[in-house]
Amino acid sequence: MSKYTTGELAKLCSVSVRTVQFYDTKGLLPPSELSEGGRRLYNDDDLRKFQLICTLKAIGLSLNAIKNVLESELSGRILTTLLDEQVKLLTGEIDERQKQLEMVNIIKECICDKAFIPANTIIGIESIVKKKNKNMKKLSLIYVGVGIVATLGFLFMVWLVVSGIWWGLAVYLSTSIISLLLSAFPLKYSVLVCPRCNSVFKPSLWRTFFSVGDNKVRWMNCPECGHKDWCVLRKQKQTREAKNNG
Repeated sequence: MSKYTTGELAKLCSVSVRTVQFYDTKGLLPPSELSEGGRRLYNDDDLRKFQLICTLKAIGLSLNAIKNVLESELSGRILTTLLDEQVKLLTGEIDERQKQLEMVNIIKECICDKAFIPANTIIGIESIVKKKNKNMKKLSLIYVGVGIVATLGFLFMVWLVVSGIWWGLAVYLSTSIISLLLSAFPLKYSVLVCPRCNSVFKPSLWRTFFSVGDNKVRWMNCPECGHKDWCVLRKQKQTREAKNNG
C-alpha cells in the first residue's frame, strides 16, 4: 500500500497543504501513521477518504456534517442518497439549459429565415428568465433580512454590555429569533429521505429547524421505520418531478 506525505496528498487532491492540515485538526483526516521524524503519513484508504471529503464539501456539506455522516453506521447509504440528490439537481439544471438552448436555436432560425417567432417560444424564455429573477430576488431578500437582523442584534448586544440596559437583552433575543426564522425559511420547501428505508417524509418546520444538521442532512427520526440517523434533505420540487415521471 502506498504512503503519502501531507504535501503529496494535497497535490493528488488539488488542494493546499493547509487544507489537509486543517481537516486533520478537525478530526476528519487523521494520518494513518507517523514517520520516525514525526511526519504525517497517509495511505490509499486515506486518499480515497480525502477525495470523498472534498467531493462532499464541494456539493455543500459542512465539515461537521461530513464528520457526522462518515461516523454513522449507515454512512454508505447516506452518501449514496446525497450523491443521488446531487445527480437529480444537476440533471434538472441540464434539462432546463437544454430547453433554453432549443428555444434560442428556434428563434435564431426564425430570424435567419425572416419567419415569425412562435409565441410559445418567447413565453417559454420569458418564464425561465422570470423564474430565475424571482428566485434570485427571494434569496437576496432572505440574505439582506438576515444581515440586517444580525447587525441589529450585534448592536443591541454591544449596547447591553456597554450601557447595562437590560431591556436590550429582550430586543436582542427577539431579533435573534427573527433571524433564525428567516434562515429556516428554505426548509419549508424541503422533505427528508431516510437512509435506511428510503422513505420520503416531511416533518414540521419547527422540528426540522431545531434538529441538528445543515442544508444537506438533518439528524431525524424516520416515521416509517423508526430509525434515527442523518436524513438527506430534498427539495419538494424534485419530489413532485419524480412523481410525475413515475
